[in-house]
Parts: sequence; structure tokens; C-alpha cells
Amino acid sequence: MNLKIISSTDRPNSNALLVSNYVQRLYAAHGVEVEVLSLEDFPLQHVVGGKYGKNIPQVEEFIDPIINADGLIFVIPEYNGSFPGILKVFVDYLPFPEAFEKMPMAFIGEASGAFGGLRSVEQFQMIANYRNALQFPERVFISRVEKELDEEEGLSDSFKEKLLNSQVENFIKFVESVQQKEIDQLV
Repeated sequence: MNLKIISSTDRPNSNALLVSNYVQRLYAAHGVEVEVLSLEDFPLQHVVGGKYGKNIPQVEEFIDPIINADGLIFVIPEYNGSFPGILKVFVDYLPFPEAFEKMPMAFIGEASGAFGGLRSVEQFQMIANYRNALQFPERVFISRVEKELDEEEGLSDSFKEKLLNSQVENFIKFVESVQQKEIDQLV
């Protein structure tokens, strides 16, 4: 199974990256290797000026593992009541419409505030829906992330930890189910 976790900000040393690395270990505990890709590494300098529709090797290299994934887990921080602008730029440089077409996706919101990235995730889900992604319904929201998450120990709130573990376990099953349906359609 080829899953990717997208740390959805370009902020250096972000909480989204801490959450992404922690979630990666949860998948590993289930025997699934997952790669973390950070939008901090998106080649923004090569798209400045709106080079849409052009073949940009650096962008192609960055998005290729994402396009070829079996499923994506987005860890989305909330900045100013929405998701980070780099996430929108990233989506704008994905092939349309095929990049998210029938792509299984899970969502984790994180924020310093009380709502744990609810707004940012829901706003991004509208884009994923428009792009025909298969959205996994178990979302997880980590509020007050600086206090809630210890990268080694996990979440201090046992209920949120249980929700996160449930999402990991059930998203694996969800992706397997989607893969099986694709195989059945080929036969």
C-alpha cells in the first residue's frame, strides 16, 4: 500500500509536520509504511508568476509520488480561519481533474485554538470534493496542538488518541476496499 501524509504548510518546523511524523509512526505500528511529504519542500520558486500548464520538472518531481499514491492523509493547520495558501498553490499545480479522481483521502486538522483546524479541513474538503476525491469520513481535529501533542508520547487527550488510532486503522481498510473494487472492475 502506497500512502502519503501531506504536511500542508510551508512553515518551517511546523506543528503539522510534528503531527505528520507522529501519524507516520501510527501507520508503521499497523505494518504500513507511509511517507511524509511536506509542503515546506514544494518548489514555490519555480511557479512564481503563475506558470500554469507548463512542464516544470521540479514541480513534476514533487507531485509524482502524490499522484501515484494509493491514498493521501492531509494534516492541515488552521491559519487565519482557513488552510495555508501553499496548499491551494500545490493543488493548483496538480493535473486536473485526474490527480484526486477517486483518490482515497483522510483529514487531520490541527490548530492552536479550540476547534482544532475544523474550518481549514472543511474548506479543503470542498476542494477535494470538487476534484472527485473519495473522502474518508473519520476526521480528527487536534486543538491546542502545542499542549496536546508530544511527538514521542502522542496525544495527551486519550479520547483524541483513540480517534486518531481509529482513523489510521480504518483508513487502511478503506484504501484496501477501494483497491479491491478497482481490481474487481478490471476482471
